[in-house]
Amino acid sequence: MQNNIMSQFGSKYNRGSEACNNRMSFEYNIASSSDQSSMSWRSIALLDHISEASSPWDQSSYSSPMTKSPWSSSFNEQHGGYSYTGLMGSLVREEGSIYSLATSGDLLYTGSDSNNIRVWKNQQDFSSFKSNSGLVKAISIAGEKVFTGHQDGKIRVWRVSSKTPNIHKRVGTLPTMRAYLKSTMTPSNYVESKKKNKSSIWLKHFDAISCLSLSEDRTILYSASWDKTIKIWRVADFKCLETIDAHDDAVNSVVVGFDGLVFSGSADGLVKVWKREFQGKRTRHFFSQTLLKQEYAVTALSVDPTASNLYCGSSDGLVNFWEMDRHLSYGGVLRGHKLAILCIATLRNLIFSGSADNNICVWRRDESKHICLSVLSGHTGPVKCLAVEQNEGQANLDQQLMVYSGSLDKSVKIWRVSVQVPTKSSQQSDGIYSPMKNSPFQSRTNSSRTSWNWN
Repeated sequence: MQNNIMSQFGSKYNRGSEACNNRMSFEYNIASSSDQSSMSWRSIALLDHISEASSPWDQSSYSSPMTKSPWSSSFNEQHGGYSYTGLMGSLVREEGSIYSLATSGDLLYTGSDSNNIRVWKNQQDFSSFKSNSGLVKAISIAGEKVFTGHQDGKIRVWRVSSKTPNIHKRVGTLPTMRAYLKSTMTPSNYVESKKKNKSSIWLKHFDAISCLSLSEDRTILYSASWDKTIKIWRVADFKCLETIDAHDDAVNSVVVGFDGLVFSGSADGLVKVWKREFQGKRTRHFFSQTLLKQEYAVTALSVDPTASNLYCGSSDGLVNFWEMDRHLSYGGVLRGHKLAILCIATLRNLIFSGSADNNICVWRRDESKHICLSVLSGHTGPVKCLAVEQNEGQANLDQQLMVYSGSLDKSVKIWRVSVQVPTKSSQQSDGIYSPMKNSPFQSRTNSSRTSWNWN
């Protein structure tokens, strides 16, 4: 499958390092012709050297969304008493591919390669603010502060106005200019930048930000970067507390876990565990163990804190997971995608995986068994980001969830998802495939790792 993709789209993939040539960071980039010279070597050959105009996911045929609300609704209530899983709305703007999204209350934040961060409320355009730091690869929200991670390695900080909540004012950049200038005065603060072949200040990332993650109490921000490091920032004053030389290749994901653990996944194929410890007023992170070592790049991580489970997506299309009892132990693998996993989200016992195959798999964990409840189909490009919320307005039905998905097809979609195992009478046909209870999409454990036959 991977070789077929390479031959279909042309150029040979080159990781530019001495590690295995078939490990990929799978950070998909659709670049315009003016950006071609600055594209990272980490871009997969699938999208390498493809302009937006020639992209197989080009949405130029869509009419302009500016004359009316850009949200198009496909939701209907003609399902009787059956639980319903389906597409509620879709947004397509000519702003570029969607790389990141986050929710805060009734607000939805989306980031794209247009440099815009757009805010939506009740499926309406509520606000927007723009950075000059390149495409928006990550968004994380801590109260009134919004953190955005960018292609140029900068982290921007925005504050929501208490009087006018549709106004977002930029209040800082990580690292702060004062801290950066101070660090330049000390020679020991310089490190070698292999990408730029020159020395750089350790205080800042010198490659793209790939992921942002907040501690449970929202006081610490973790940033992962293609520069192979993880940085730890204090939210209160934006101070960089620590830098971890985490991996031998691009760090694609970092998530704050349970019991003081932090997990990182990289293009080097490793999943590492870091232990957070307090030393007086200082916080330090120490390497604990390596959970996974494989040929394929680790592309996404997500933690379910309620059950102390870790889920890991890879470029081979598999989702591996670990369970915490007295220690972390390997639980098995979920098989439901044809291509690379690009994002994972969890909410209690539900797991959502987005993939380069354009689909989203919805899994429910029952004790140690995982069942695929549905496959959400509707995107025409890779699904790059996910966010999940509880739907409070469905008290008369089974538990309902709202799922937001962003894609390289330039669209954001809203799905309503039922958590019930689908029955024959309740399956729908509007862009949803709902596998039955004995579906081959169910999880495989260590004792049963049979591959799904896609032919």
